[in-house]
Amino acid sequence: MISPRRALYPAIEPFHRFRLAVPGGHDLYVEECGTRGAQPAVVLHGGPGGGCSPGMRRYFDPDAWHVTLFDQRGCARSRPHASVERNTTWDLIEDIEAIRRRIGVERWTVFGGSWGATLALLYAQAHPERVSALILRGVFLMEKRELDWFYGGGAAQFFPDLWEEFVRPIPEHERGDLIAAYHRRLMTEDLASQTDHARLWARWEGSTATLRADPRARPGFGDAAYARAFSRIECHYFHNAGFLPEDGHILKHAGALRDIPGVIAQGRYDMVCPPQSAWMLHKAWPRSDLRLVGDAGHALSEPGITAELLSATDAFRETRRTARSLAR
Repeated sequence: MISPRRALYPAIEPFHRFRLAVPGGHDLYVEECGTRGAQPAVVLHGGPGGGCSPGMRRYFDPDAWHVTLFDQRGCARSRPHASVERNTTWDLIEDIEAIRRRIGVERWTVFGGSWGATLALLYAQAHPERVSALILRGVFLMEKRELDWFYGGGAAQFFPDLWEEFVRPIPEHERGDLIAAYHRRLMTEDLASQTDHARLWARWEGSTATLRADPRARPGFGDAAYARAFSRIECHYFHNAGFLPEDGHILKHAGALRDIPGVIAQGRYDMVCPPQSAWMLHKAWPRSDLRLVGDAGHALSEPGITAELLSATDAFRETRRTARSLAR
């Protein structure tokens, strides 16, 4: 089945940008878009180690939503760049709360994909009273089986050429734990070595993210600063199992989501975050609506994923409008 195409909302500029100092010496970049005082939402970007982009603003009707985006610790415009000091999942959850208090909203819709979905779920479990809805894409639960799939040879069976390039700089005796092997190289003081390995790490993920990969694209070989931040921070989180207290933590605590409605847009052929995790989450979270997209992989930009996410933001916009009408 071919997914319907749906145009994103028009490109917009933020109506407010600011920086927020948070504990640990980090300084976050934050932007607000859409209409001040409208239905609030926060966008959590992927990685860990990515950053928010102008395209992420376009998944929301700007007349109906007040959308906040920010670059997580060490990412993009936040400072210090590529820093892994005081950079844990629990720090990020507290950062989200600090931003919410600064903006002055009581509850908001949380929108996130891949690592952004992980962080959204953990934030909702820690602060369920602050989350009105969840809109997730490409679910990643930060479990060992998922990391083993992507960095232990599972996805390699579909991308043997790209996998060969990814493992080539690592000696044979270190290939039993590629996350640890790359971690040693990404945390070295040698900036040139960091950057070389960062590009390879980023290329492996970027090249496998879409169902129909463009062979001319060479993700990870572009901006060195972006690749370094993305790869260092992502590897730091994976090397530390997301700083979660136990494997399977999110599913074990899925009961905290029981009063939160949500939509999960999941590519059927997602090689980075296979659908099994989205399915398991859906089964553990009764108020979730799982939408398996038959002709999509992992990327936010794939047409079927885009259509489902726009449908979800529109639906939650309409839900609020209906509730307001009934209250009059």
